[in-house]
Amino acid sequence: MKNSILIVDDEAAQRQLLSTVIGKDYIVQLANDGYEAKKILEQQSFDLIITDERMPNMNGIKLIKWVKDHIPEMPIIVLTAYGSIQTAVEAIKLGAQDYLTKPLKSPDELRLMVAKVLRNRLLRDQQIVNQDENDSRFPSNIVAESDSMKQVIRLAHQVSKLQTTVLLTGESGVGKEVVSRYIHRSSPRKDNQFVAVNCAALTETLLESELFGHEKGAFTGATNDKRGRFELAHGGTIFLDEIGEMSMELQTTLLRVLQEQEFERVGGIRTIKVDVRVIAATNRDLTKAIEAREFRGDLFYRINVFPIHIPPLRARLNDIGPLANYFAKVISSKIGQTEKSISSMAMEILHHYDWPGNIRELQNAIERALIVAQSNKIQPEDLPLQLSHNSPVEAKPTTLAEVEKTTIIETLLKNQGDRRKTCEELGVSLRTLQSRLKEYGIAGK
Repeated sequence: MKNSILIVDDEAAQRQLLSTVIGKDYIVQLANDGYEAKKILEQQSFDLIITDERMPNMNGIKLIKWVKDHIPEMPIIVLTAYGSIQTAVEAIKLGAQDYLTKPLKSPDELRLMVAKVLRNRLLRDQQIVNQDENDSRFPSNIVAESDSMKQVIRLAHQVSKLQTTVLLTGESGVGKEVVSRYIHRSSPRKDNQFVAVNCAALTETLLESELFGHEKGAFTGATNDKRGRFELAHGGTIFLDEIGEMSMELQTTLLRVLQEQEFERVGGIRTIKVDVRVIAATNRDLTKAIEAREFRGDLFYRINVFPIHIPPLRARLNDIGPLANYFAKVISSKIGQTEKSISSMAMEILHHYDWPGNIRELQNAIERALIVAQSNKIQPEDLPLQLSHNSPVEAKPTTLAEVEKTTIIETLLKNQGDRRKTCEELGVSLRTLQSRLKEYGIAGK
C-alpha cells in the first residue's frame, strides 16, 4: 500500500515538480497554501506533509503550528529558500522532522528524505504496537503433528495469500492468535504491522478509542490525540480477538469500517482511509449470539468469509508431546535455566489430562514444572497437582516392579508429596520409600 503525501506550495510549477519527483512511489495530493491544506487535513489523513515556508494566507510556520496542535504525530518536511536557515531551525523546534532548501540540489535528495521520514514513522509505530515475535506464546512456526491441526495450517496458508477476511473459532487457549500471526507472516503484508486487539478486555468507550483513536478533548482524560489500532495496522493486518464480546453499538461502527475501509476518530471529523486485512476470532457460537440478538447478523456474514475452526487440545493428542517439548525448550531459555527434558512418566500424565485451558494451560504447567524441578528432567511431582489427580501415571504396568513404582508414585501424588503419610498408607519405612524414589530418579520435595 502506497503512503499518501500532501504537498503544499503556492507556486504551481513547484507543486508540479515535487509531485513529479515523488509521484511514482506515493499517492500525492496538492494544496495551494496553508489555508487550503488545513481544510484538506480536516477531512483526510496523510502519512507526510511537504510544505513550502513562504506562502500567502497561511505560511508554512503557521501550518506547522496548526498541524502539531491537531495532528501531533504527523511528520512534516519544510522547504525554505536558500539561506533561510533561521526559518528552518524555527520549523524544527515547532515539530517539523526535517527541511530542504530551494532550489533542490537533485530529485534524489527529496526522495531520500521522504523515505527516511516515512521509515522513522513506521519504526515509531512498531514501538507503539510493541510486537514481540520472540514471545514463547507465538512460535514462528505452528507446532503440530495431529491431522486436524495440519488441516488448520493448510487452510491458513491458502488464505494468507489473499486479502480475504478470516474468522477463527475455537475454545479459549487453543492458539487462535498464533494462527492469525501465521497468516500474517505468510501474507504479502508480512513486512507491515500485525496489530492485535482483545475486544473483551476493554469497556465500550475505551475499545472504540483503542480501535479508531481519538482527538484531544474527545472525552475526560483525552489530553492528546491518539492514533487507533486501525491506523497503526495500515497496510498490514489487524487481529480482533473475542469479537463476540463487542457491544452492538460498536459492532455497527465496525461494520461500516469493514465495508468502507474508512472511519473518524472519536471526537474527530476527518475521514481516515486505511487498507487493513482483518482476522477476527471468537470462542462463542456467533449463530446463537445472533439468535439472542447479541451479535449483528450482517457483521457475522462480513467476517465469516473464510472460517477456520481450531480444535481443542484434548482432540489433538498427537500435539501434546511436541508442544510440551517446545515450551520446555523456549521457557528454559526465557527464565535462564539449562534446558530440561520431560520424563516419560510426566509425559504420560500430560497425555491423559483433559486440558480445559488448552494450550495456554499446557504452557503454564510446563513453566511451573521447570521452576520447581530439582533434576534435569521434569518428573510427575513437578507438574501441577490437578494434572496428576486426573491422570494415570502408567497406563498399563506389566511387571511387578512397574506395579510397585506406579503404586508408590500415585500414593505420593495423592498425598501431595507427604512422604510420611505415604509410608503409613503403603506400610513401608521412610528409608525404603526414599530408596525406591532414588531408584526412580525422583529427588527433592
